[in-house]
Amino acid sequence: MADTSTTVQKVAAEALGTFVLVFIGCSAAITTGADVPATGLAFGITVLAGAYAFGRISGAHFNPAVSVGAALGGRMAWRQVPVYVGAQLGGAIVAGLALFVMVHGIDGYSISDNGLAQNHFGDQSPSNFAWWAAFLVEAITTAIFVYIILAVTDGRFEHPALAPAAIGLTLSMIHFASINLTGTSVNPARSIGVALFAGSDAIIQLWLFILAPLAGAAIAGVTYALLFGQGAEPIPGSGWQFARPAPAAVPGYGAPDQFQQEWNQQAQEQAAWEQEPIIQDGWQWDHAAQEWKPLEQWQPAPTPPAQHAAPPAAHEPTQITPRTPEPPVDPAPPAEQPPTDPYRPPQ
Repeated sequence: MADTSTTVQKVAAEALGTFVLVFIGCSAAITTGADVPATGLAFGITVLAGAYAFGRISGAHFNPAVSVGAALGGRMAWRQVPVYVGAQLGGAIVAGLALFVMVHGIDGYSISDNGLAQNHFGDQSPSNFAWWAAFLVEAITTAIFVYIILAVTDGRFEHPALAPAAIGLTLSMIHFASINLTGTSVNPARSIGVALFAGSDAIIQLWLFILAPLAGAAIAGVTYALLFGQGAEPIPGSGWQFARPAPAAVPGYGAPDQFQQEWNQQAQEQAAWEQEPIIQDGWQWDHAAQEWKPLEQWQPAPTPPAQHAAPPAAHEPTQITPRTPEPPVDPAPPAEQPPTDPYRPPQ
């Protein structure tokens, strides 16, 4: 999530992204009769596009369960969770209202008979799906969803540009598996947004589609760091910070590839080479000036004398023989031109 984004920008991104997710996904379910491929791809592609568009601004949660899982996993501060959840609920409720108005334009459409793409279990489910089984499915699928999100947004993930695609495809995968069971929530905002306009039965069953996704997200948020470590230090003010140390990177999973290793090695060799003096045929390479200079004119940088330094003992041998100064003369160009670069010795 971008640290440069303001709170207003994050709220706007989360509200707009959640609105688009609920409106497009549930609209596909309404207009296609909850066709599994069409509805699943509508939800997945919407998340994919929203993550690419708004991920740089808010992290593109669009889901209270994702925000809770991120806070428990050390990815965001708890103080930001109510702001995110409020924006997500606001966007979802506006989307539910827009769907409610839209279906009144469909000739013969009845919300009481056809619904508003709300989630369901028990006698509201086509298969009379038991409540405990619905709770289990929603908790497991939400945990899977949050695991994938935490994994592909981990700092050790070597293909961060593919993270939105992985998240969107995961949501489609979950819809393919559970849409005929519960209508697939894994998102309390998605469930609340349409249930408020779908009738009393949908509101009565809403508790399950709030608690189950939050439970699954909590499991994933806590156990991801315990199982796989953290790619970076937890955000201050976030949840569980007793994660195991991050495992050492292995080739293909966060370690530099062959090109990066070769590049780093060349840079190290270049740095080591620049530390060594280069003297060839009476010339010395000046690294600071990036040019060759005659050896007799070489003037190393003067070293400031140490304060209160004792004079050298009289018996110490002299390392450099002083030269008799000569009268200044007009500088003449050297007989031989220096080499143009340090790799080519003077001719």
